[in-house]
Amino acid sequence: MAPQDAILGWDEDSNAEAYNAFTRAHPMYDATSRDLARRGHLADASLVVDLCGGAGATARAILDLIPARARVVSVDNAAAMQRVGRRTLTDARLTWITAPAERLADHLHAGSADAVVCNSAVWKTDTAAVFAAVAHILRPGGHFVFNIGGGFAGVRHPDELSARTGPSLNTLIRQVAAEAHGYTPPPRDADRPPKLPLETVTEQLTASGLTVVDTEVTAQHSTMAEKKAWLSIPVFARPEGDFTHAQRMQILDTAYAMTTPDAAAVTSWLVVVAQRPEAAA
Repeated sequence: MAPQDAILGWDEDSNAEAYNAFTRAHPMYDATSRDLARRGHLADASLVVDLCGGAGATARAILDLIPARARVVSVDNAAAMQRVGRRTLTDARLTWITAPAERLADHLHAGSADAVVCNSAVWKTDTAAVFAAVAHILRPGGHFVFNIGGGFAGVRHPDELSARTGPSLNTLIRQVAAEAHGYTPPPRDADRPPKLPLETVTEQLTASGLTVVDTEVTAQHSTMAEKKAWLSIPVFARPEGDFTHAQRMQILDTAYAMTTPDAAAVTSWLVVVAQRPEAAA
């Protein structure tokens, strides 16, 4: 079982296929991708990097906004994800590079990119190294746009608090696993600091030579049905511990039956826009 932030497992065909199917059936990744892309100042771009691009959900959003002559390079270290992307996204303006985000600067020329967009992934990387690599390949004035899950950034949108009317699906999963399998969840340290708060992000971006120009805490609205579909992707399936995927799906089905499918499920995000300063006159 991969960690809750799903660092492992992306280079497995089962995860890649399930993830791609989810992105095409449900709006979550499409919506966050379009939100980030529109913040990237792409109307006059020549080269845009889709960082940690997976199977291309964010690349699709970028391609809709860039000029016909522009190019997109999607960089990801999971060949399985990119195999799916190459099969399903065939726009001639898009090329694929299989490499870790930290090695971005090994594959693109200094100052060549007008923008870098990274959706739902940056906290899974060595952020200091990634920020330095992004700064190296951005042109002066170029933008770096990314988001961080609210739990990792330590932020919560008011909509997330107001929408909650009962236990979350994750809570119900742990409850079912405990009752049916004697599952003991790992300790949950409420006082543990967030993994990647804005203060840390700002410090690392500044150290890399980038300037934070905008931040916003946003809310992604979905339903319990969409949340169930997301938790059905093997890499995201829960609970943690020594369970087979079939057992996790059985637990998920039982927990989901305790919910209302169209009940609101809200996820918070910290969106950050950074820029490489313009060259001095």
